[in-house]
Amino acid sequence: MLIPPARPVGRELPLLRLVVPPSEPIQQTNNFSGPSQKLVLTDDLKSEISRENERLETAEPQEILRWAAERFGQKFTMATAFGPEGMVLIHMLAEVAPQTPIFNLDTGYQFKETLELREEVKRRYGIEVEYKRAATSVEEYERQNGGPVYRTNPDQCCLHRKVQVLEKAVIGKEAWASAIRRDQSPDRASAPIVGWDKKFSLVKVSPLANWTKQKVWAFITKHNVPYNPLHDQGYTSIGCWPCTRAVGIGEDERAGRWSGFAKTECGLHTS
Repeated sequence: MLIPPARPVGRELPLLRLVVPPSEPIQQTNNFSGPSQKLVLTDDLKSEISRENERLETAEPQEILRWAAERFGQKFTMATAFGPEGMVLIHMLAEVAPQTPIFNLDTGYQFKETLELREEVKRRYGIEVEYKRAATSVEEYERQNGGPVYRTNPDQCCLHRKVQVLEKAVIGKEAWASAIRRDQSPDRASAPIVGWDKKFSLVKVSPLANWTKQKVWAFITKHNVPYNPLHDQGYTSIGCWPCTRAVGIGEDERAGRWSGFAKTECGLHTS
């Protein structure tokens, strides 16, 4: 890994159906194993998603998380990059569903401050966030591709070190929580509270979709939620260190991501 220079219970619910393709299982790595299973969007599941999305639109995030944890059990998971919104959800999950498995997509390019925050989560909440990694190390990946891929093709880099890693990480899962907000970017403006994620064949739960940045930070302040110290240095959105910079006054909060490229998303939240 490269490190940057110092600096509703009680009612009958429709059954979910998993299908296992007859083809060969996915290639196994040290971090991932098991057959490739994908959730099928049945008519019953589609109706349930629509019903719960409407019901939970005005619910508090804790209620949304509680519903998801009760509905899907250990087949409900969360991916986090330890951003402000993610830290809010971790704080809430520690209170309402601490057994929820949480993982981080460790690209090998994360800031040391981000990695240190994982340890703070373990100390503060007793939750050990699991690292999910690509099969190749950063050094191997760059050697195979003639140098850092993020410099010339960040979409490919994100695909290999984030999107494909998440695809394997959610095998056997039925739902995942995301910490996106609708006001973060045009791609996220229509994000439902509960929706169908066709890219990963999962129910996607976004408890903070209708929150604002101000509301997130007010919660962090009120509850003394730990956060990445880089936010105090002008980094409004934090990803991999080579592709993240501090933003200037008046810039969009995601302007510091992939600066110089026509790119504002890593691919996890786009169809």
